Amino acid sequence: MTLVTGTEITAADTTHLERSVALAWDARNRGDHPFGSLLVTPDGTVLEAVNTVVTASDPTGHAETNLVRLAGRLDLATRAGSVLYTSTEPCAMCAGAIYWAGIGRVVFAFSSEELSKLVDEEEGVPPLNLASREVFARGGRPIVVDGPAPLPSAAAVHHGFWD
Repeated sequence: MTLVTGTEITAADTTHLERSVALAWDARNRGDHPFGSLLVTPDGTVLEAVNTVVTASDPTGHAETNLVRLAGRLDLATRAGSVLYTSTEPCAMCAGAIYWAGIGRVVFAFSSEELSKLVDEEEGVPPLNLASREVFARGGRPIVVDGPAPLPSAAAVHHGFWD
């Protein structure tokens, strides 16, 4: 598999990342974990999802997996041309879901490495420290990955939550 790392996060990317962080705040404010994601299709359609781990009592209810479920109604060519923006780097589970959905590009703001400095464990389960790029690199198709993006708000949404 050829993992492609993009060279530049554009102003449009930053706008979408800021929206993903706003979604993360929405999730946090309603009692869920502070993660938000959106998918932008080639025709400009935007799908949005937030973390629902707590409110749905679903440990797989991460923002990215919820978004992949929504994207399932799109055809593969549309998903391949789409960009998934997320407030925090996808975990290993979410990276697998993104891979199987056939999404072509992922852009994230806050890195999993930085998140692991804030989260020791969640409900007795230590974090799975496996970067999304490592997961994608094991696949058989190219995925463009850009991030982390220098977006202070992406770090701010986590501060005080994991204490």
